[in-house]
Amino acid sequence: MVDMAQILKSKNLATKFQIMVEIAAHQPNIQQKDIAPRLGITSQAVSEYVKELMKDGWLTSEGRSRYKVTREGVDWILQMSRQLHSYAWFVSKVVADISTTAAIGDSDLAVGQSVALHMKNGLLFASRAVKGKGAKGITVTAARKGQDVGIRNIQGVIKLEPARLMIARVPNVQDGGSRSTNLARLRREVKEARLVGALGTEALVALMRIDVEPDYVHGVREAAIEAAYCGLPSLIVCSEDKVPLLVQRLEEENLHYEIVDLRKR
Repeated sequence: MVDMAQILKSKNLATKFQIMVEIAAHQPNIQQKDIAPRLGITSQAVSEYVKELMKDGWLTSEGRSRYKVTREGVDWILQMSRQLHSYAWFVSKVVADISTTAAIGDSDLAVGQSVALHMKNGLLFASRAVKGKGAKGITVTAARKGQDVGIRNIQGVIKLEPARLMIARVPNVQDGGSRSTNLARLRREVKEARLVGALGTEALVALMRIDVEPDYVHGVREAAIEAAYCGLPSLIVCSEDKVPLLVQRLEEENLHYEIVDLRKR
């Protein structure tokens, strides 16, 4: 279950977020009187919020009507936007589940047939064996085995626990990069992985040295998170300087992870 974004629980935070976004988009020459009508609040209210944001360390002032978002403020905006993105993804899944959801037929299926729903390798499947208290639905299209089929009237819960993530830390290039990486240990970790991502040049080269092509090299953080929510464990081979941001992102999603140090000893 995905937690609701913090700014949806608090009008104060939501307004602060909107003010921060307006200033970030138009800094440094945006005035409080310009922000107020866009948010439907008074200039006085904007002034009070700006004072709080400056006290929080998220805004600085460079004189009258000249505000800039600080590095900490940017980090906060990004954190809130990620929470909104995750919650929006969850909402879209909920809405899809009460309208029509696409699944893969585990066998030939007819229109109006009761089916059981289950996840396999990160994909949703529909089968004729309707048993127990698992998720169930009714087909709205016919399909042969292996084809996509529309499902409505979904009841029950599809059992799916977020998968654990493994982070394989590779030394930065100034510390030897792939040349200082324990390639034998990396090879063992890759063999046990379902999906492999490379985050950073040193990580990618280390994988190339053991003749492994990663499943993804772009959008690695978000791809690993989505895979984890679908029950697919991932190995993220990550350059050392990129580990802190990756860990922060995983912790924002409350995902479990383990870090393996691949530095040669």
